[in-house]
Amino acid sequence: MEINVIGRHFEITPAIRDYANQKANKLPRYYDRIKSIEVVADWADHYNHYEVEVIVQVDRADPFIVKVAGEDLYACMDESASKLERQLTDHKEKLRNRKHMKS
Repeated sequence: MEINVIGRHFEITPAIRDYANQKANKLPRYYDRIKSIEVVADWADHYNHYEVEVIVQVDRADPFIVKVAGEDLYACMDESASKLERQLTDHKEKLRNRKHMKS
């Protein structure tokens, strides 16, 4: 699994990169067919807040995309990770239940 952390309009520090990798490494617990994760952190100067977009590429499905905006970059990463956990869990349950449905 490949994890990319990209910063727009500001520099990604090693602490930010480590925190994003730590959050991204927890996602395969919820769905094991993840190919790559891209974390894009942006500083919106005119709005005076951070925007975090996480794109998760998986096998045999459209990518899962989450966008979160807020004043604290780490809180945005936490919220985006929890949203992705829910999306991946729901997707896995949908696949699991599809096999057991009767037509």
